[in-house]
Amino acid sequence: MKKFILLLVLTSFSNLGFAQADKQNIKVITNSEPTYPKGDQELYNYVFNNINYSEEAKKKYLEGEVMLSFDVKTDSTVTNIIVISGVGLGVDEEVKRIVQKIKFTPAKQNGIVVKMNTMYTFPIKAH
Repeated sequence: MKKFILLLVLTSFSNLGFAQADKQNIKVITNSEPTYPKGDQELYNYVFNNINYSEEAKKKYLEGEVMLSFDVKTDSTVTNIIVISGVGLGVDEEVKRIVQKIKFTPAKQNGIVVKMNTMYTFPIKAH
């Protein structure tokens, strides 16, 4: 029994040795993607409240999603907007127009602000 307790104590101490923090000065920097400063829900609300649907889209009660890919530059502006999938009837262009005007928080890599591509999908209901 004494040998078992001694073995248990030695095992505990050896595990403590491996659990110690790294004593090297390693600087860990997290990376971040572009974001809308007020959050995604507020971004969707902004687009929803500012979209002007075409008369044809309203008549057809158009519903669906518009998926956009775009670059957020280091100065927070949006460029190179591409419609990946859309609903047509002028709605895709209208969502592009709105997003073009929005300022995003730019991405960071290794603590440096960088231009980065991002994608968003916007729900559409023309009623």
